[in-house]
Amino acid sequence: MVCKGQVMNESAEFKDSENLMIQSASVLHDTELQQLIFTITVKGLAGVSVPEKVGQMDGAPVLGYVFPTNLSSTDVGFSQTDGIVALALTSHPDFDDTPLWDENANAIYDDDGVVWHPHWVILKEDKRVTGGLSVKQFQKEDPKVKLPPTNPGMPMYMDSPGFPVITKGKTIKVVVPLYRMNHRKQFNYDAVTAYMQVNTSKMDAPLLGVYSVYSIASGDLSLPYTVSNN
Repeated sequence: MVCKGQVMNESAEFKDSENLMIQSASVLHDTELQQLIFTITVKGLAGVSVPEKVGQMDGAPVLGYVFPTNLSSTDVGFSQTDGIVALALTSHPDFDDTPLWDENANAIYDDDGVVWHPHWVILKEDKRVTGGLSVKQFQKEDPKVKLPPTNPGMPMYMDSPGFPVITKGKTIKVVVPLYRMNHRKQFNYDAVTAYMQVNTSKMDAPLLGVYSVYSIASGDLSLPYTVSNN
């Protein structure tokens, strides 16, 4: 079982992997196509490292390239709530949380969690886990909670928006139509690579916590970067 602060399935290779060491990050506003292109460039090969399958949800590993922002929760379809709005590009082979999307194009919609895909999440400080953050949870059927219709049905502030994720060489990118972000053309952001883990067995641990942070573009998670225009 997952114990408080314990990382069960983190591969040792992730800790020193150049594939997770961020060299730069950018968000470009394509003014002609009205899309935002989020990019992380790493020292090694982006997206090549993926978690190993453990065969169950409890303790399931999740690897992420994450863009924390100062966007509002309502900008990405959630009800108003405190926390850090982040766009997380994730890979997790033990489960599929994008029921509307077939990322590996095999006409099966629940078998491609390992394929890099995006989530909007709300992160909050959480001292119960070693990475200090978790995805914000809520009580099921809370009438004050609003999620986008593309959410995966979990009791967390999480959406599965289906934006295309592209890995090529040193870069991983995700393309977001501007209207899917409340037409927000300017905001601050940062970039992080992290190891997360699912917990379904311990009441004193979050459902999805951050257990290791490998690299931070700014060095201090100060969200110093702004959107540029092409």
